[in-house]
Amino acid sequence: MRTMRETATGEPARSAPPPAPGAERYPALDFANTMLVLPGGQVLDPLGSPEAAAQWLVERDLVPVGTTLYEACAARLRALRDQVRALLASQIEALPAPDGALNAVNDALTRTPAAALLRWGPAQGLHRVQAHPADQIVDHVLAVLAADAADLLTGPDTERLAACDSAPCRRYLLRTHARRHWCSVRCGDRARAARAYARRTQAGT
Repeated sequence: MRTMRETATGEPARSAPPPAPGAERYPALDFANTMLVLPGGQVLDPLGSPEAAAQWLVERDLVPVGTTLYEACAARLRALRDQVRALLASQIEALPAPDGALNAVNDALTRTPAAALLRWGPAQGLHRVQAHPADQIVDHVLAVLAADAADLLTGPDTERLAACDSAPCRRYLLRTHARRHWCSVRCGDRARAARAYARRTQAGT
């Protein structure tokens, strides 16, 4: 897999756009938007390699600095991302939620304890800790992201969900007002330019 900084030819990739509206509030929306398609067919994927995925998680305080991931772990992250995207798409289009996506999110939700467990130690005595040892760190991350996705899809903000209306962008956002369907200024400028070009083309025929 290529990281978000490489293209098909190995050349440096163009920079990713800023987070879509709502991604700062919902980590699951930021997670769903990690598959970026830019004009010209360039794909940026910060989960595309174990190293890039670990960096993405560290930057969002989902894993400790120095965490090492393997390809199997990165693949699990990408698989859940696909299922969260499927749920977002079905919600926006008012379609039944796909069974596979529901099962994947529910499976992630149930892989780690929902409550902090009771422990005893000579220094602390009885205390509670959220159990996610190193060998279960990806399970913990998947559970956190799945829970956030469930909150987004069932909460009041679900009515504001939209897909970016500027091809080839595939990102999702929370509308900041009724008509905005663009995830960034870059996408809005591209959509307006495309409409202006279409008007000029029609006027010249």
